[in-house]
Amino acid sequence: MNATNLATIAAWSYSLAVIGYLAFAIRMTFGWRGGVRASLLFGATLATALWAISSVVAVVWPSSTAWLASDVTDTLRYTIWFVFLASLLRAKPKFGGLPEAMRQIPVWAVALVAVALLTSLALSDALPFSRALGIEAPRAVFAARLGLAVFGLMLVEQLIRRTEPHERWGIKPLCVALAGIFGFDLFLYADSMLFGGIEADLWVARGIANALVIPFLAVATARNSGWTVQMHLSRDAVFHSTALVVSGAFLFAIAAAGYYVRYVGGDWGRVLQIELLFGALLCIVVVASSGRFRSKLRVFVSKHFFSYRYDYREEWLRFTRDLSTEGAFLGVHERVIRAIADLVESPAGMLWLQTEGAGIQMSARWNLLPVDAVERTDGSLARFLDKTSWVINLTEYASAPDRYPDLTLPDWLASIRDPWLIVPLGSGAGIGFVVLTAPRTKIEIDWEVRDLLKTASQQAASYLGHIRATEALLEARKFDAFNRMSAFVVHDLKNLVAQLSLMLRNAERHRDNPEFQRDMLSTVENVVEKMHKLMLQLRTRGSPLENPRLVDLGVVVRKVCASMSSHEPPIHVAATSPLVAFGHEERLEHVLGHILQNAIDATVNGGDVSVQLEREDRFAVIEVADTGIGMSAEFVRERLFKPFQTTKKAGMGIGVYESVQYISGLGGKILVDSAVNMGTRVRVLLPIGDSAATPSAPLEEVA
Repeated sequence: MNATNLATIAAWSYSLAVIGYLAFAIRMTFGWRGGVRASLLFGATLATALWAISSVVAVVWPSSTAWLASDVTDTLRYTIWFVFLASLLRAKPKFGGLPEAMRQIPVWAVALVAVALLTSLALSDALPFSRALGIEAPRAVFAARLGLAVFGLMLVEQLIRRTEPHERWGIKPLCVALAGIFGFDLFLYADSMLFGGIEADLWVARGIANALVIPFLAVATARNSGWTVQMHLSRDAVFHSTALVVSGAFLFAIAAAGYYVRYVGGDWGRVLQIELLFGALLCIVVVASSGRFRSKLRVFVSKHFFSYRYDYREEWLRFTRDLSTEGAFLGVHERVIRAIADLVESPAGMLWLQTEGAGIQMSARWNLLPVDAVERTDGSLARFLDKTSWVINLTEYASAPDRYPDLTLPDWLASIRDPWLIVPLGSGAGIGFVVLTAPRTKIEIDWEVRDLLKTASQQAASYLGHIRATEALLEARKFDAFNRMSAFVVHDLKNLVAQLSLMLRNAERHRDNPEFQRDMLSTVENVVEKMHKLMLQLRTRGSPLENPRLVDLGVVVRKVCASMSSHEPPIHVAATSPLVAFGHEERLEHVLGHILQNAIDATVNGGDVSVQLEREDRFAVIEVADTGIGMSAEFVRERLFKPFQTTKKAGMGIGVYESVQYISGLGGKILVDSAVNMGTRVRVLLPIGDSAATPSAPLEEVA
């Protein structure tokens, strides 16, 4: 490869390092909280970016000044990295028996860096492509650089040695990154000393090598909040990046194997290479779609890159989303199972819920066969969950049952494939529990997993409780509607029974009277007709059988008054010219009949009851007045128009409420004016058929 091609590749290599370190530095500024270590880390990152920039400049516009700038910035980044490592070492209380001189690490670092810098400035008269250009560089420069790399590796080794075992998790990524930087330079300058010049290919690869360690620096920064740089790494980003790296390494290995097969396979080499690549692609597709592989990779990432196994924000958002999002194939209970199972990579589960008076039964299943069994609420499992609220690890129970005292597992668990965990919902088994099967990959059930499952189960229990409460409310509303309709029916039947009872009382005295017989037959026919209409109305759930139409109110008034003419006191009727309004004739008869019946019941000892039909503006007014016992203003204002409120001993308090609801639906009003022992006046206002009134007039109460 000639020098021009090397320069082009080198420019790309170091440009990648420039982009990576500048991006990392910018990200650090967004999470900046101040502090010495944060400043040193930020300075080392910027110095590395400057070194990469100067290397790009030296490659694109080569000159002695440009290469000198590259050497200076290279030495500068070494210096800052050493000081940063020294600041970390000073924070460690244990020195492992090192000599006293080694305790002054910053002094040694400054001395060595100063010597290396002076050596580079005094003797650097060669280019990195020295061997390609036929120029020899002084070995003293390479020796100084080699010494710096060795010293850097020594600092990394001391840092990892002095860190307590339980704290190495946080410092390990930094040690890997710096060991990579110093280790690569060790190999580079050792090769340069051996052959008297820098290997061009190694120098070109140096930029990419320094860029590849940036993710490790980011992970170390995120793990060490004491560096006062707030850094958050998305688990999904790390997961997908790791999957990409694994896939790339696999493809690289397959490509290398393919080339090897091609060159040693003779005539079959090309064919074998194609088959090998095709098989590798199929393998990647199968592995990438494998839930077990994703589970193993997710566990690996959580265990080796993060202090906590779970990203609780993402887990909680996903858990809530799984519960609330209605899928095309999964119901509410199945979504609860899957949401809890996904927390521990379980592929299947079963939900058991307590039912009133029927024990704890299987309510739903996900990827499992049904189980025909009932767990008693006073059984060993339910009592244990109520007492402890523990997550039961069935694998642990099989090996050490004494850890679960007074627990005897039910027989139906044996019919479930690979049962693994029993997760109570809420506190104990008050609502139920979830049985999960063995996970796709081995997961250790520690305190973190148990806490997450308990918290998620409480959320799921609350969710199921709300659903139960909603269902109970809907059922109560259905019963309320049914009871209300039943009350209306009973009220109508009471009126019909009252008519028949009055007829029977008079039958013994007037049974030989032909006119009474005709009235009796007419009354029975009217009652039968009303009962038929009542039955039809029940089938339509109280809705009118037809749309409102024009009704002659004079006919309605005369018909109702005639049907009640035998009552005492007599009814005085005064009707003007015919008035027409929209409504249902039988319903209007029912409303007027109810008001008249109330007036008759309230009027005793020779009182008067009158009915008057007249027009007021755009309304037809049916007024029923009596001189009866009347009602108080408070009763009219607060209780009269409410259901089940009445002043009569045998009344139900439904008629007025039903009448008001119907008249209001037609756009009319019912006005009541009453006083105790003074009588009552009820006015029914209905929009006249030729008026522009709309059926939206509010109900008015007048006391």
